[in-house]
Amino acid sequence: MPGRSPLLFLCLAFTSAAADAQTIVTSAGPDRVAVTLYRDPDRAVGDAVDPRWLNGFALLSETRRVTLPAGETELRFEGVAGGIVPQSAIVTGLPDGVVERNRDAYLLSPESLLDRSLGRLVHLRRTSRANGAVTEQDAVIRTGADGAVVVQTAAGYEALRCTGLPEMAVYDGVPPGLAARPTLSVRTRSSHPVSATVTLSYLSTGFDWQANYVARLSPDGAHVDLFAWLVLASGDETSFADAETQAVAGRLNREHVERDAPAQRALQLRCWPQATTSDIPLEELARRRADEGGFMAVSPVTVLNSAEIRLQGQTRTEDLINSLPEMMARQENLGDLKLYRIPEPVTVAARSLKQVAFLERSGVPVQIVHRRDIDPGDDDADASHIFLLTRNRPEEQLGVALPGGRVQLFRDEGGRSLLIGEGEVRDHAVGQEVEIDIGEAPGVISRVTAVPGGRRREYLLTVTNDQSYPVRFEATFRTLPGNMRARDVELGRRNGLPAWAATVPANGRATLRYRLRRED
Repeated sequence: MPGRSPLLFLCLAFTSAAADAQTIVTSAGPDRVAVTLYRDPDRAVGDAVDPRWLNGFALLSETRRVTLPAGETELRFEGVAGGIVPQSAIVTGLPDGVVERNRDAYLLSPESLLDRSLGRLVHLRRTSRANGAVTEQDAVIRTGADGAVVVQTAAGYEALRCTGLPEMAVYDGVPPGLAARPTLSVRTRSSHPVSATVTLSYLSTGFDWQANYVARLSPDGAHVDLFAWLVLASGDETSFADAETQAVAGRLNREHVERDAPAQRALQLRCWPQATTSDIPLEELARRRADEGGFMAVSPVTVLNSAEIRLQGQTRTEDLINSLPEMMARQENLGDLKLYRIPEPVTVAARSLKQVAFLERSGVPVQIVHRRDIDPGDDDADASHIFLLTRNRPEEQLGVALPGGRVQLFRDEGGRSLLIGEGEVRDHAVGQEVEIDIGEAPGVISRVTAVPGGRRREYLLTVTNDQSYPVRFEATFRTLPGNMRARDVELGRRNGLPAWAATVPANGRATLRYRLRRED
């Protein structure tokens, strides 16, 4: 350059680059965190939470203490949820706000470590199968991790793991841009050095929750003792210790948002050393294919598959109904929704289920009814269904919002609690009638037959009960009310349809004779 020495030009260029470089500040984890779980809106109320397929979500709010220098800084929030929806993130507490935010796309894994080390020096460590001697040599990675890896050594080029010897690559460090944990980074500016308390709030996928009810029927069948659990599920890779945790019941109007998952695939190296596939027995071929991806790397990452999901707080149902909870979640109003707040901090562990009690009521009056919907003109027989009936009012020892979930009904027989039925309950507000279908009753059968020699379209409904106690039976007929007339009894109405109710004696029967004006 005319009029300027090359040395001076290099110094100026270096000074300018240093001035433009931004400082990186890392927040290793939150000081406090709150986790609010929302149910999967598309999961049927009676379906159990599947830890391998969680489509609910959570709102996480993290409080962190950070120290920022003057100027522009890249602030990295490590340890966020792996299912974070970056566009939902809100950062407050920074002196001059946020200039830009990014979800770090690459997590540290054997594949990403290899890909980001392209062109870098590594060390190959090989072990002799004959004498166990270990040798090391330097190598440069020349291709990525897509199927086969080519490295360059002093002796030339070769494919990794194609020598027939056990070998692995050892790295001197982690390349820039790789995060060992899910990380959200933001770019911020500050006119002066400052220490600030920052709040990071965001939505994350991979969570869900459900209510599970356990009811124990009294010997006379007139009351139940009701107990309920909140089952909190996390399929995320990040644990949140001592979290303020709550669950929200109700249906939110939320649009589905696509989330870009970080690049973290399994490493698979394919090679057929010293032979072709046709020369290898099937057993050896299967073993080698099972060993693909066994390439070792210096990495702190542990990847769990769905079979390794841990279940926390689970126990036998018999123990649940005979034990007292250590703490109970408290119900609060959240607009038209209901919020269940756990009174003490708990750990929402990675890939786990946690159970927390939220309801306990004794002596809830109930009615056990056997029901069946009947086509009045069809000759058929079928079992009835058992329904548990009550009303969600303080007079019935309830009077609280009941979130939807599974119900298990037990009865004491011979000093043991035996399961007599399972069902589901939808969301119920205070004051609503509660009807729970807890399954078939094979001992209570109803049969419709045409009356032999009777008038046209005349039928007989016969209900038999093989139980040692009387049962209440209710039939609803799928026909218009004016199309059906019973003999010697006035039919009632249920949901606008003709209905009949009777008490069937123990080991006895009850009958109804009726006539149809026309066949439906």
